[in-house]
Amino acid sequence: MPPRSRPDTSGFDQLKKDLSSGTPGQLYILHGEETFLRDHYLRRLQEAVLTGGLGEFNRHDLGAGDMSPHALEEAVDCLPMMAERTLVQVTDFDLFKAGEKDRDAYLQILSGLPSYCCLVFLYDLIAYKPDARTKLAQAVKQHGTVVEFARQGQRELTDWVRRHFKALGKEIDPRLCEELIFLCGDLMHNLQQEIGKIGAYAKGERITRADIEAVATPQLSAVVFRIADAIGEKDYDRAARVLGELYQMQKSPYEILAALGKQMRQLYSARLALDQKKNAAYVAKLWGMRYPADRLMVSARRFSLPWCRRAVVRCAQTDLAMKTTGQEPKELLTTLLLELADAG
Repeated sequence: MPPRSRPDTSGFDQLKKDLSSGTPGQLYILHGEETFLRDHYLRRLQEAVLTGGLGEFNRHDLGAGDMSPHALEEAVDCLPMMAERTLVQVTDFDLFKAGEKDRDAYLQILSGLPSYCCLVFLYDLIAYKPDARTKLAQAVKQHGTVVEFARQGQRELTDWVRRHFKALGKEIDPRLCEELIFLCGDLMHNLQQEIGKIGAYAKGERITRADIEAVATPQLSAVVFRIADAIGEKDYDRAARVLGELYQMQKSPYEILAALGKQMRQLYSARLALDQKKNAAYVAKLWGMRYPADRLMVSARRFSLPWCRRAVVRCAQTDLAMKTTGQEPKELLTTLLLELADAG
């Protein structure tokens, strides 16, 4: 697997620059996984454009079902009412799936936006997948700013978590921040909810590991990691208890096996990296990990390369058996855990 490329931050940087200078542009494409950050900057953009007491009168919203070249042209051509600018927001419309005739019409509109209009295409439930070969994509690049709100890096996210705890009157150690991100995932929307729960529960001024473990809701991959640790320590009983916790969380055997299979593939790559004298940073880049990969490297030291290879194969075989043999999925998963723990 080749190392993942870093997301392009040029559009994000340009948007922040436009907002800081108070001069929003005329065309923005907003997309990406980090919806918390995206919504924050969308609000700031709306506030910057829709000034004055009649700001909302100058906002025009179009959904995918409402979109047509005529509807967009009408919205764009609306003059601002007692203000300098209008904002047209188009949500979840795939520009590049329109017919050729419509794409040509959208090309003309985007290439000739009036100075008073700020047009925003928001991609929320659908992905933004431009066709770089088209004239429409070239027009977007020439006249607008494409902003990808990607998952934040470990350092930025740790600082963000600490600031949010501080706003609640709490302090948290950076290392504990990393553990929280590992446990609950690296998307800000979910982390914000977990921070609120932990902050309300914690009695002291400093957040402790016990506070996090008491109320935080772990993501599936973090719980499955505990299964792998238990297998590495040849503790099948603990692995079985963790599996039971996953069932209590209403996770299906298919979900659990998918996460376990990924964990085994990561262990395999970490074991290969260890044998080739590569470090945790290499594995983190390989998988695009947002939490410290040293956890994975420590776990991988407990297993041999043949075991890791066999574990990957057995997960794949169990997945196939679940989908084709009609055997009870929970029994297949339990058998897999027994086999892995016995051979670990």
